[in-house]
Amino acid sequence: MHVLIADDHELVRDTIAAFLEGDGIQVHTADDLGGALSLIRQKGPFDLVLLDFDMPGMNGLDGLSETIEVNGRNPVGILSGTASRTVAEEALEAGAAGFLPKTMAARSLRNAVRFMAAGETFAPVSFMAQKEDDPAHAFDELLTDREKQVFIGLTKAQSNKAIARDLDLQEVTVKLHVKTLSRKLNARNRTHAALIAKEAGFV
Repeated sequence: MHVLIADDHELVRDTIAAFLEGDGIQVHTADDLGGALSLIRQKGPFDLVLLDFDMPGMNGLDGLSETIEVNGRNPVGILSGTASRTVAEEALEAGAAGFLPKTMAARSLRNAVRFMAAGETFAPVSFMAQKEDDPAHAFDELLTDREKQVFIGLTKAQSNKAIARDLDLQEVTVKLHVKTLSRKLNARNRTHAALIAKEAGFV
């Protein structure tokens, strides 16, 4: 996997690169949008590009749109240590493959990078929830008790049939709950839903 990280803070850029390289990912770096676009034209397209929202040249989300086009519409995600949830939502609506707060743990960052490179969309519930200081609150607000029970089964990698047996439900009912909770959490599939739960500390 080839990843490009563009961030004007050298320490942040090099730290993230080291995390990913330790996981066998090939990483290139740039310190502004212009440098990132040049690298994409020279060595790209990359499997994933990560752009710092606040670095020179970004001009809000204009830099995101340009990078998506130059990178052949391969995944492009946003990194930020200061952007608000509103900015994150706008980035996702503008086509970002994900939004990564710079406070993410190394393991979570590596998982998110692989997830986005695989074509999925990533945004941690702990950041996107209305009450960001209490990620579990997002699940209390969004999911019914039964959906939470089904969700726990998903985090254990159980099949719908196994979840149905444990909860004494019909398999078709479990399938409906999975579909509903995935929609509520903006999860693309069961794996994405389980990752969301992990990031929010639900399990």
